[in-house]
Amino acid sequence: MLGIENLPKLAGPFLKTERKGPAAMIQQFEQDHGGGMAKDLAKNRRVVMPSWTEHEEIKELQKSYSRNKVRTTKYTFLSFIPKNLFEQLHRFANLYFIFLAALNFVPIVNAFQPEISIIPIVFVMSITAVKDLWEDQRRRKSDQKVNNRLCDVYDRKQKRYVERRWAEVCVGDLVRLCCNEIIPADMVLLHSSDPNGVCHIETANLDGETNLKQRQVVRDLPQGSEFVPENYSSHIECENPNNDLRRFRGFMEHPGKVRVGLHSENLLLRSCTVRNTETVIGIVVYAGHETKAMQNNSGPRYKRSKLERRLNMDVLWCVILLLLMCLIAAVGHGFWLSGLQNPIYMIPDDTHPALAAFYMFWTMIIVLQVLIPISLYVSIEIVKLGQIYFIQNDLDLYNPVLDTGVQCRALNITEDLGQIQFLFSDKTGTLTENRMLFRRCTVAGTEYPHHENGPFTSKHTPLILWLNTLSSAMRSPPRQQAAEISHILDFFLALTVCNTVVVSSPTQPRHVEMKAMFQKLSLPRFPSSLSQNTDTPTSLTKKLFTRGRSASYFPNNSPQTPIMTLQSPTTPSGTPSYTPSTPVTPALSSGAWSEDVDDIQKAKVNSADESESDDEDEAEELLYEAESPDEAALVQAAKAYGCTLLGRSPEQVLVVVPGTGPLSIPLLHVLPFHSARKRMSVVVRHPLTGEVVVYTKGADNVIMELAEADGFSREVMERTQRNLDQYAREGLRTLCVAKKVLEEQEYEAWLKRHEYAETSIENREELLLESAERLETNLTLLGATGIVDRLQEEVPETIEALQEAGIKVWVLTGDKQETAINIAFACKLLRPTDHILMANCDSKVSRGGGKMRLKNTFSISTGFWDSRVSEDDSSDCVLVIDGRTLDYTLQKELQGSFLELTCCCRSVICCRSTPLQKSQVVRLVRDKLKVMTLAIGDGANDVSMIQMADVGIGISGQEGMQAVMSSDFAISRFKFLRKLILVHGHWCYTRLANMILYFFYKNVMYVNLLFWYQFFCGFSGSTMTNSWVLIFFNLLFTSVPPIIYGVLDKDVSGETLLDLPDLYKSGQNSQAYLPSTFWMNILDAFYQSLVCFFIPYFAYTGSDIGVFSFGSPINGSALLIILLHQLIESRTVVSQSQLLSAILFLINNAVLTCVTCNSPTNPLGIETKMMSDPLYYLVCGLTTVLALLPRYYTLEQCHRWKENKAAQRLSSRHVPQNLSVNADMPHLTDCIAEAGAVLS
Repeated sequence: MLGIENLPKLAGPFLKTERKGPAAMIQQFEQDHGGGMAKDLAKNRRVVMPSWTEHEEIKELQKSYSRNKVRTTKYTFLSFIPKNLFEQLHRFANLYFIFLAALNFVPIVNAFQPEISIIPIVFVMSITAVKDLWEDQRRRKSDQKVNNRLCDVYDRKQKRYVERRWAEVCVGDLVRLCCNEIIPADMVLLHSSDPNGVCHIETANLDGETNLKQRQVVRDLPQGSEFVPENYSSHIECENPNNDLRRFRGFMEHPGKVRVGLHSENLLLRSCTVRNTETVIGIVVYAGHETKAMQNNSGPRYKRSKLERRLNMDVLWCVILLLLMCLIAAVGHGFWLSGLQNPIYMIPDDTHPALAAFYMFWTMIIVLQVLIPISLYVSIEIVKLGQIYFIQNDLDLYNPVLDTGVQCRALNITEDLGQIQFLFSDKTGTLTENRMLFRRCTVAGTEYPHHENGPFTSKHTPLILWLNTLSSAMRSPPRQQAAEISHILDFFLALTVCNTVVVSSPTQPRHVEMKAMFQKLSLPRFPSSLSQNTDTPTSLTKKLFTRGRSASYFPNNSPQTPIMTLQSPTTPSGTPSYTPSTPVTPALSSGAWSEDVDDIQKAKVNSADESESDDEDEAEELLYEAESPDEAALVQAAKAYGCTLLGRSPEQVLVVVPGTGPLSIPLLHVLPFHSARKRMSVVVRHPLTGEVVVYTKGADNVIMELAEADGFSREVMERTQRNLDQYAREGLRTLCVAKKVLEEQEYEAWLKRHEYAETSIENREELLLESAERLETNLTLLGATGIVDRLQEEVPETIEALQEAGIKVWVLTGDKQETAINIAFACKLLRPTDHILMANCDSKVSRGGGKMRLKNTFSISTGFWDSRVSEDDSSDCVLVIDGRTLDYTLQKELQGSFLELTCCCRSVICCRSTPLQKSQVVRLVRDKLKVMTLAIGDGANDVSMIQMADVGIGISGQEGMQAVMSSDFAISRFKFLRKLILVHGHWCYTRLANMILYFFYKNVMYVNLLFWYQFFCGFSGSTMTNSWVLIFFNLLFTSVPPIIYGVLDKDVSGETLLDLPDLYKSGQNSQAYLPSTFWMNILDAFYQSLVCFFIPYFAYTGSDIGVFSFGSPINGSALLIILLHQLIESRTVVSQSQLLSAILFLINNAVLTCVTCNSPTNPLGIETKMMSDPLYYLVCGLTTVLALLPRYYTLEQCHRWKENKAAQRLSSRHVPQNLSVNADMPHLTDCIAEAGAVLS
């Protein structure tokens, strides 16, 4: 932890007491350091002044900053051809075929007409270039549209705002924006039409979140009706451009040498939209590609799939095979030439046989070049686009409520969906709805359940009755009950103000609404004349707060504490309804508070009648926009009990408290939520007592550690902890609320230190964190809340199917262990028969001893559960580990033991885990176990986990779109994961794997025909096929069928895959594309090539047919074998593509025969003559049958075995009993294993 004595040092030179202007600072640096430090200043931070500044140094510095014109295109008109060629030449396959095409122009090694050899590579590269040009043109049109947008920029010469294009905006310009306009650059907010200096923006274009964010004008700037740009003479020093959307560090120095810290709340980001504010004015600090939006624009995601990595290895094997075949041909040619004695059919040549063999090696490289599949890479891209099209248009994955389907953001890893072995899931918003409903709360140790819009069911006085009595004229309550109500009021007041909720109206701009509310503050709300024997509601509430500080409220100490019913003010019919009876607890049955309930009812009705006409309609119109559903639920709950949040500004919060009417609460500081602190706080000046009060809410384990534990507080904490444990067992999300009253001297001392942290640039986050932790100590616990988050539909069925498919499901959540376990039972991640192994390390244990004990326990547990798994081949153990223990296990010395234990478990639940821990767990499993991982989440805290996994899936839920924008695939409900993985994942992997194997097969098979012919032509590199057929055979005749196969084939129906998740395991084990499968296809290609070559050879032995006549039945048989081979492999009939390929082949043979391409031989009419001979068809038919017979027989046996195995699985499949488990029903959680090993 950073010490306060180190603050000036950490804050850097900006905290020096001697403060100079930027020009003087640069001049002093140049004098002292010869100009070097001036450059360092420009490197380390940015100085911004109005663009009309007279400081020459600043002018030159600001000219070096990026302008606001953006260009996302890769090419220009002149650079397209050279740059695109350069990019395509980075691909090894393209280099290889360009080399062969160039080699064919060398006369001594060419194999056929040079012009023909360049056709394949030109065709492939042209298609790629056209695709790149089309994509770049789309980006160019988008850039032009953005750069040509208009905005108002202040012109010093014309003394007014003038319209300028976005591309002309520069750093230092003052820009004026109106409501619903898009922000052109990153600007520091200088002025807002809102009288409180507030501006609201919508960041949907930036991060997808539609809820409004509040931004505020820099402190100490004058806020009037008009902003005079020429009066602005301050300068800004801030950090250099970066891509952190949530961080902005710097300060503004006013002419009086007063520095004010700048934060992200002062920054308007490019691409965001101004909402609910008429006019804002800001100064540009980052423009163009230096803005945070452009810094985060990293382009489309690219990941290499597992299948692609395997493909590259097999391409290398093909290269080795090609070199081996060429070497054999070269050696054979050398020996053949050595054995000749002056042949009459050869032109005399003085070339040595060894040199001729060397030349022949390169000639054979050209002849056999088809062995490397040039069209395979292009075909894979086309197939993946087709697969993505059908995934995105699957109606079963469409959500009509949100009008969204599946989004495929990564275009090259569809097949990885079929190989998932580990699935890491968030809980809130992923497995649950993330629509929070306030259910229960405990205040000062007394629990108050809440039933939404339901009648009172408790026999005791409802809490709402206590609160509403404050709105009536009553005498002061006794001291003990005053303390109770004081706790209740403080509790709800904390829920109302300790948040970042933005209040807006659907019909009015923000500043109009705020003006109306401020005017309401001057209106009398309660009768001005009351009986002398009664207190006014305001004074009564003030007395309650005063008495609550000195009185002690001790709740009932009996074991059976009665539960008080917390109820919404109105029933569904809209009329007040409650049936109170005589309280049982001592605290509720003494003094005036136990008098006749009718008097209380009358007081409540009188108060309600006064406010009903002028408040209820307006209150219903208030819209609460929160960054998290938890905050919205708590504010709505407080509103239901009379503590209503009316508005918020940087300086104050407007609330309604029972018994006071609207109050303006001065807001001194907001310490936002931080993942390290796991809490947020607000510092306010209490409107009734005038004291400085800190209200804090956060995770229960954190708040409990920070709370005071004296006599009374210890009793409250113990009772609250019991209530929290019960909430967690019921599956509720828990949150603790606390407060702290500061003395003025204590607050002033803290404020000085806090201002140091706020104005620093270096180490600002660390300083602010330390400042917040210094304040949030010795808290007074007010109470806790329980919020229900329902499971999404079909989550249990989805998880059960994924586990049957062999996928290990891990849940990584920040919730309590009890809550996570309850939800795990509800979603069938845990079964009633499972044994729970709970790993919890005490926070007081020493790190060394704790790690050693943990390692030993892991080893013992691993041995025990490993023996159980080996006995029945199934695991009934589930590991539950908390965040503190997870910190230990993620250390290097414990990683191995931890992974060994998890391999023995059916599932793992990580509780209280931070976003960093989530990503570390995913990386640990992925790298150490070498498995295919998938991570799914819905919030910003899941982004690191999603990006770390092999496949990341985001859910478009209630927490914005940051997870979606960082993901590879996006879905709207967790249940869609079942079909996406088990059906589409299986299909994509099987199709693509079989297509790749088919490409290798057909290329090897056809190339071998040319290789066998070399044994009968003296290894001369001659071919029995004309050049056009040789080039187009793989490029055109046999390229369409595998593409159709890769997009449309279904080896198993979708219904069967959903009914039998076990079938998914074939993809996990890569059974469709194993090394053995690859070599079996290569051997089959060799066998088929032998049959296809030697049957025509023996059939035409002794005849006088020419070379091309001999090659005609070989080519026809080869085409027929290759097309029928795929027809046998396909489970879906795609015969149309085979028919199309045959037609193209016939058209080429009959019409497109080139007369001069194979000089001096003329192939014209050869194909027509051969096809008129019956022997041709006999040879082709016999060759095809003999070649495909082994393949057909083997596949039939394999399919029959698979069908029998599937039938056995279906008949022996155990149908489990459907347990109706609901997180809202606590009595269904008794099935949790009581005897679980506990690591402490």
